[in-house]
Amino acid sequence: MTPSDAEDNRWSDLGRPPLNAASLRRTLLREGGLWTSLDVVPATGSTNTDLAARADELAEGAVLVAEEQSAGRGRLDRQWSAPARSGLFFSVLLKPAEVPVERWGWLPLLTGVAVATGLSRVAGVDTALKWPNDLLVTVGEEERKAGGILAERAGASGAGVVIGIGLNVTLREDELPVPTAGSLALAGAGTTDRDPLLRAVLRSLEQWYGVWRKADGDPAASRLQEAYAAGCATLGRRVRAELPGNRAIVGEAVAVDGDGRLVLATEQGVQEPVGAGDIVHLRPAP
Repeated sequence: MTPSDAEDNRWSDLGRPPLNAASLRRTLLREGGLWTSLDVVPATGSTNTDLAARADELAEGAVLVAEEQSAGRGRLDRQWSAPARSGLFFSVLLKPAEVPVERWGWLPLLTGVAVATGLSRVAGVDTALKWPNDLLVTVGEEERKAGGILAERAGASGAGVVIGIGLNVTLREDELPVPTAGSLALAGAGTTDRDPLLRAVLRSLEQWYGVWRKADGDPAASRLQEAYAAGCATLGRRVRAELPGNRAIVGEAVAVDGDGRLVLATEQGVQEPVGAGDIVHLRPAP
């Protein structure tokens, strides 16, 4: 028997029980549904890396969940780490062959909408979206980052997309990696039970992905563009876009265009679309 206080005991933290993989499979894997396989591993470096390595052999809809990640990555290869079973760390494999590749850039934004929708339904948490891939919650009166999304092309022919989601669920104040981080628990979530949270997010993602794919990836026809704008905390804010090549643009975020780019209205009276970069929310100009 493993001592109850041993670090590798899956029940060593009773406030953070392990996910029930068998129950998740029973409720999520169904004939004709998007999700085709679901695996939960105790620990790994990165679920995105692991799933991408098997993209050619796996069917669309594969889901890989880790109870702990030691080398989770965000955009620009930033590290993402958290205590075991304190969050949801998972990746999904999508193969939207019938959707024009130029519309695949909407997938991380679609995922953000799906996560926010699922969390609202089950946990009663208002999750806002910071363009392009951050999930924000309110702790006290502070806006904090509770999660992130990373989408990467996968497979020998690039026919797949692996989307990774990292979400802080039960992280406490003394466990936060930085003061600007947050978690569902700190935001007053109605539940921090990860099983129903994961089910809700995956069902929401299946629904949004199905509508988007049926519309051939058209963000307007699928109402994805409208939904993203409604939940985007960046719009209407004064921001600084830090771009490749040490260039920066300051302006008001006024729209997300049909290509998923953030449109900034600069002080020079120019509307400039930003397709990639770090966005910093600024205080209103005095």
